[in-house]
Amino acid sequence: MRLSQLVGPRTSKVVERPDPVPAADQVLVEVLACGVCTSDLSAWRNHDPGSEPMRLGHEIAGRVVAVGADATRWAVGDLVTGLGGEGFASLAVMDADALLPVPAGIEPAHVLGEPVAVLEEALSRSPVSAGGRVAVVGLGFMGLGLVQLAKRHAPGLLVGVDPDPARRARAVSLGADLVFAPDEVPAEYLGQTGRAADGRFDVVLEATGVTPGLATAGRLVRPFGTLNVVGYHHSGDAKMDMDLWYKAVTVVNGFCPDRTRTIAAMVTALELIAQRRFSYAPLVTHRYTLDQIDDAFAAMEAAGPDFVKGVVRPVSG
Repeated sequence: MRLSQLVGPRTSKVVERPDPVPAADQVLVEVLACGVCTSDLSAWRNHDPGSEPMRLGHEIAGRVVAVGADATRWAVGDLVTGLGGEGFASLAVMDADALLPVPAGIEPAHVLGEPVAVLEEALSRSPVSAGGRVAVVGLGFMGLGLVQLAKRHAPGLLVGVDPDPARRARAVSLGADLVFAPDEVPAEYLGQTGRAADGRFDVVLEATGVTPGLATAGRLVRPFGTLNVVGYHHSGDAKMDMDLWYKAVTVVNGFCPDRTRTIAAMVTALELIAQRRFSYAPLVTHRYTLDQIDDAFAAMEAAGPDFVKGVVRPVSG
């Protein structure tokens, strides 16, 4: 098998290794697509060249090529997606009980189960409902995915906020009713009564991963509303304006550490994909080979106006 390993800061290397053998409760998957995730960006930037090489890639979709003795649910040839790791490789060993079938008629790059499951699980812990007012702050991959997922709940108003005009245009195409740059949100959506700005949104989904995005989200949420921090805040020192305390805002940590909950959310997410109610097609903007991992991370880091999501294709077909 061929695999990519991180050997230093911003430096990956493709090597050959023997094909792995799945344990009894595992399957061996030929990786047809693996998403490039923001959560791996810090490791790619900072890997110590003196430490062991690191293998990245956890957004996997592929074809089963070998089945462990107890993994009787699966057969060679099945197309699957699910929870796993070390996906920047031609082959990946995955737990049989962490896999779900790829919906028929959809290419693997458009059915990465893990990232959409993460978004769906986070959204499920926010009271998004018909007629409600929802804002999504940050319109990269996560934010645009949240726009699609929130839209199915028929909110009365769905607003996207991002400084980039191209991202705002994508949000409109995916169902946002209105979009604004952070410094151009009309006063009618912010209000300014009492100690803190009285926002006008029942639910605000923050997907920026940076403190200014949190500040914008905090201004938008109404008293007794919900602020869901879905974005990855890598620095570890993100600050939140505690004036939110005076609005009695419920703050939700959008991260889910529970595998069972994530898989349950993936079931829902894949049903939405099968029903064409969620689509990766407008989100996957860049594709790479196994030899282009560093290019993929560099493009994600640069976050140009045409970039939303990069997918590595270790094996074509």
